[in-house]
Amino acid sequence: MVLKSKCLIVALGILSISGYSQSKKAVVPKTYIAAKTSTAIAIDGEENDASWNKVEWTALFEDISTDVKPKYATKVKMLWDETNFYILAKMEEPHVWANLKQRDTIIFYNNDFEVFIDPDSDTFNYYELEINALNTTWDLFLTKPYREDDKVVLNDWNIPGLKSAVKINGTLNNPNDTDEGWVLEMAIPWASYKTTFFDQNVPVDKFWRVNFSRVNWQHDIKNGSYERKKDAEGKFLPEYNWVWSPMGVINMHEPEKWGYVYFSSKEGKDSFEIPQDEKVKWELYTLYRAQKEYHSKNKTWAQSLTDLTKKPITVDGKVLKPVLENHTTGFNIAVKSPFSNKTLIIEEDGKIISK
Repeated sequence: MVLKSKCLIVALGILSISGYSQSKKAVVPKTYIAAKTSTAIAIDGEENDASWNKVEWTALFEDISTDVKPKYATKVKMLWDETNFYILAKMEEPHVWANLKQRDTIIFYNNDFEVFIDPDSDTFNYYELEINALNTTWDLFLTKPYREDDKVVLNDWNIPGLKSAVKINGTLNNPNDTDEGWVLEMAIPWASYKTTFFDQNVPVDKFWRVNFSRVNWQHDIKNGSYERKKDAEGKFLPEYNWVWSPMGVINMHEPEKWGYVYFSSKEGKDSFEIPQDEKVKWELYTLYRAQKEYHSKNKTWAQSLTDLTKKPITVDGKVLKPVLENHTTGFNIAVKSPFSNKTLIIEEDGKIISK
């Protein structure tokens, strides 16, 4: 694609500046069971639909990379039917403000709510949606994470049939009062994620990789209007990133760490456990990141797995025996799953192949 401006290129890179540095804290993705709804949901920003009252909120959002408790609470509910994926986000905020009104501008320059979706859990061809309190949207399609290429974003991609609504519990852009917060309700059509005309992609009793992020800025008030706060040198102070499933780094674009949303065909309670092969994939990504870091330091790929880790690799008590293969364009790391007997392969660009 042709990006609209150099400014956009810089902005898109903001959330991936951390490179391959990783948190020492283990990242365990969150899970949520989205129940099926048989009754229509009015997308009006209200949370009083009968179907919403039947399902639980997620746990409160956490800081993206630290144990510091977010200043304001954020939580989400999810539902689905044969047509849409429904999301209800509730955000505590004493100063609800927004000034970006044009679609596909850089919405996270305002306080916003963001949705990330990878339908097939291979970290390629995933989707991002950002919405501010004015209900202005920025929807993106990414062919691969930013870490692999700086031209991976289809910024002009839009979600056909997207419905969203915002309810302000207070007054928007009024610094003279204290607000309770804002509620965002949306319906994302499954059809917007189809890869072919005949693709039957409604994930009945299946999981998709999903995460949510809330960007929150410190602000100043000038001439009666809100704006992002700057330091003594005139630079914007860094934003807060509060997420449903923590990433361990300040970077949402590591889809292998996103949460698991299971779309249950039951309207009542159901159960879901992360498949063991997904845990095998986590270990492959750990090796992949170690190999990338090794190359960054040594300007060549490691020739042996012992250059990447000295410890045995286990999943649920089973020892994995990965094999590293270097070639002229990069590397593959393959492992036979002790749970499914499938061979899982991660390539040098981070894509997972299952055979």
